[in-house]
Amino acid sequence: MRRIYLDHNATTPLAPEAREAMGPYLGECYGNPSSVHTFGSRLRLALEEARARVGLLLGADPLDLVFTSGGTEADSAAILGVCAARPDRRHLVATRVEHPAVIEPLRTLERRGYRVTWLEVDAGGRLDPTQVEEALRGDTVLVTAMYANNETGVLFPVDAIGEVCRRRGVSLHVDCVQAAGREALRLAGRPIDSAAVSGHKVHGPKGTGVLYLRRGLPWEPLIRGGHQERGRRGGTENVAALVGLGVAAGLALGDLEAERERVRALRDRLEEGILEAFEDVQVNGDRRARLCNTSNVSFRRLEGEAILLSLDRLGVCVSTGAACQAGNTDPSHVLAAMGVPSTAIHGSVRFSLGRDTTEGDIDTTLDRLREVVGRLMRLAPVFPAEEVPGATKEVRA
Repeated sequence: MRRIYLDHNATTPLAPEAREAMGPYLGECYGNPSSVHTFGSRLRLALEEARARVGLLLGADPLDLVFTSGGTEADSAAILGVCAARPDRRHLVATRVEHPAVIEPLRTLERRGYRVTWLEVDAGGRLDPTQVEEALRGDTVLVTAMYANNETGVLFPVDAIGEVCRRRGVSLHVDCVQAAGREALRLAGRPIDSAAVSGHKVHGPKGTGVLYLRRGLPWEPLIRGGHQERGRRGGTENVAALVGLGVAAGLALGDLEAERERVRALRDRLEEGILEAFEDVQVNGDRRARLCNTSNVSFRRLEGEAILLSLDRLGVCVSTGAACQAGNTDPSHVLAAMGVPSTAIHGSVRFSLGRDTTEGDIDTTLDRLREVVGRLMRLAPVFPAEEVPGATKEVRA
């Protein structure tokens, strides 16, 4: 049975070209890129070539990029680094639907006495930029808003938010982990002060990431202990993995527009098939302003985990939310913030497509989904939505 992988927002398969490029740096090219001799400087050149390739993908000057261990480190470094550089300001603004990689550093700051204003989103998962302006104070140091939501794919108006921040002298950090390789980011010249990217979301190796820092941004390093990354992150770089990231970035840039349209058509084919096959379903989030590859669907009064496990037995990999939350039985904080009723939250399934997804995969998934949902519906109790404890009026975004 061919496994159909529709969980690309959790991770992507390593590109064969990236794996091949990494090989020499796992063997004979083992020098330290900080060494001044030829054996080490060869690795320095490879590292900077990778940085240049990532810069092209992100539309950023390579000198403004710091290699990290992943998107989570990049988010923490951005948030904590800006706060450390401006200790007189003790207020931050964030949305309630951010990834835990952003939420947890903010919770840490709250425990240290900082104040965080958490902004609401509407039923479509959208954020109104005027909310940001209303939330800013004289001591606001940072606003953080994701480029694209990892569960619903909804895109945020980061340029409008950035213009608000710039007028008020407040830094803007953007989590671009899901957008990189799927949206044309072009970070340079936009009102974005810092951004986080993860390598394994763009067919690069796990354990790699990038922190974009606008030149001149007041910021203090999170990891000290060496002169690496121009003094912005101590520690010898993982050259092999970063070379792989550079190759993956080049591949993503090369066919970004064509691949985006191809995947969007497949995503729409999947959604139309689901909406046609089942009555008691809803697509969560704005269906226009979102990533090309993401569809979050609620099968009301069914359990999303039961659907996931049943599909897995039939060779289809999907998710019920963020991969980092696996094993957590709490309802999705993203869908809860959107006002999705409990009957729909618990039945939500995230489908996230990628460059290896085919029309055949979509059609097979629909066939297996009909089998799974049909069986679960026959087992599920039948009662009106208003009789479900905690249920509220259903609203389709």
